[in-house]
Amino acid sequence: MTTLLRIVLFTALAVLALVPVSAAPSAPDPQTLLAIRTDTPPTLDGQVEALWDQASVLTVPVSGGANAGHHTVTLQALYTADRLYILARWDDPTLSDRRFPWVKQQDGTWIKLQTNTQGDENVYYEDKFSIIWDINITGFQTAGCFTTCHAGEPNKPYGNKYTPNEGELGDIWHWKLARTGPVDQADDQYVNADRWVPDRPEAGRHSDPKESGGYTDNSNAEKTAPAFTSPTQPAPPYSILDAEKVPFADTYAPGDEIAGIIVATIVGDRGDVSGVDLYQDGMWTLEMSRALVTGSQFDVQWDDLGKTYYFGPAVFDNAQVRHSFAFQAYKLVFAQ
Repeated sequence: MTTLLRIVLFTALAVLALVPVSAAPSAPDPQTLLAIRTDTPPTLDGQVEALWDQASVLTVPVSGGANAGHHTVTLQALYTADRLYILARWDDPTLSDRRFPWVKQQDGTWIKLQTNTQGDENVYYEDKFSIIWDINITGFQTAGCFTTCHAGEPNKPYGNKYTPNEGELGDIWHWKLARTGPVDQADDQYVNADRWVPDRPEAGRHSDPKESGGYTDNSNAEKTAPAFTSPTQPAPPYSILDAEKVPFADTYAPGDEIAGIIVATIVGDRGDVSGVDLYQDGMWTLEMSRALVTGSQFDVQWDDLGKTYYFGPAVFDNAQVRHSFAFQAYKLVFAQ
């Protein structure tokens, strides 16, 4: 090797040694989800592409739920000029999508599989994930979701959900494997101060307005059999796409199951949140996205990237309502 070449190589190595290795920036504190600006949005396909390496990881332990009972959620965030992207991952030993299916009996009748009719099913249900974003809820910044959860009230074994005071709102992203997963969305909902009454069993939890789409139960008028089937049946899958449904004709054998839900892409305010999922090796990966500003009164608006926004995640392991929850509020901050 010539002396000149040695000098060139030595100089190059010295320069490289001064260049910092690219790494995800650190979040301000362990309770903060730091959103990193990117000009190239991630591809929403459930695959964790290299682009996500730019974002720091927030780890959130959740517990107190049904079945597995506790999980470790990791969250990352990216944003572009007009959208926020959230990557959520959590451990779950089983994929659960068998939500209230119909099963044919030996005598030719059909029954819907369920163990609870009071809105507290934990066997024949689906995996879900949710985030509540604070809009103006008193106490949320310190207590998190606990400000909206009210256990021990009549008529609801696991409690009701509502905000403490009239005029207070929270924005809910509610991904549901069997009902919104097939159309790559999360249900865009909200919570207000409504209390439970017989004709309002969900208390303060509501869905944003929609123009069309969504999900409906697959039951005939008498609720004795499915109303529809599709070329994909018998189940699995445990959802029937609305575009593929056909009137139910009983050509099935005893033991065959038919999906209990019909799903279609949600159009309108309620359909603002994308949600693409992948289950692999005991882990859920969920990529969600929404416009920074929607203009909806039921949505948190990220119109000031210098502000701190508070939220709380929850994991539903094959549980209708008995979710695993975080014990504090977490913060979303946009890196400038």
